[in-house]
Amino acid sequence: MLGLACASALLAPHVAPADPGIQDIMNRLAPPLSRNAGHVYWLGTDQLGRDLLSRVVYGARVSLAVGLSAVALSATIGTLIGVLSGYYGRLWDDLLMRITDVQLAFPSILLSLAIVAVLGAGVRNLIAVLAFSGWVGYARVGRSRVLGLRHREFVEAARALGASHARILRRHILPGVLPSMLTIASFSVGGMITAEAALTFLGLGVPASLPSWGGMLTDGAQYMAVAWWLATFPGAAIMLTVLATNLIGDGLRDAFDPRSAGT
Repeated sequence: MLGLACASALLAPHVAPADPGIQDIMNRLAPPLSRNAGHVYWLGTDQLGRDLLSRVVYGARVSLAVGLSAVALSATIGTLIGVLSGYYGRLWDDLLMRITDVQLAFPSILLSLAIVAVLGAGVRNLIAVLAFSGWVGYARVGRSRVLGLRHREFVEAARALGASHARILRRHILPGVLPSMLTIASFSVGGMITAEAALTFLGLGVPASLPSWGGMLTDGAQYMAVAWWLATFPGAAIMLTVLATNLIGDGLRDAFDPRSAGT
């Protein structure tokens, strides 16, 4: 399912049956499988007569780009902070962990709303906001993993042989931390896609000029009584993509931690 969504996003110009921005007011709110001049609207049209299937396909580009970019950025920042905090300890640990405690005191959705309201709507700002609100989990887990690794025999042996801190972190600490980070990242992709849809639904996410699943949900909510398909198909795309990322997260967790497979 995730591969299908990614392929649709990459091949959108070749897969989409029509231009997602072309309006046809005469065929507005056409139901699924309706026809007009030989063209089939497989998922119907929206309130401006735009082909809904094309908009769902192109919307995958924005939603997946925002979700994957935000996860990559937050995972990088959180892992770096967690590794440094756990490895060096003392002042570094106290300082960085207090920063995470302060951020955890704020609900992530409210923090995102406040920052987006100040910075303004836009794809770049949205990615930055989601990454800023999502790095804390990586930092916490990364720190706990490093605390369990930094006094292991192989790390002490490398330190006794004169290995630098950078080499120890790169060769001995990070390989033990990355499996947990990858598992968290796989679960976080769905959360980021949902957060993008929520912020766009509230008018603080992706601009209306770009087709996105969250934006289509916003439009469809106003026509649920007369055109159920406007919100149903983008919502199904979000649901299936989030489900796919969660299933991948389960598989990665079982692969990296076989003990969890039987629990």
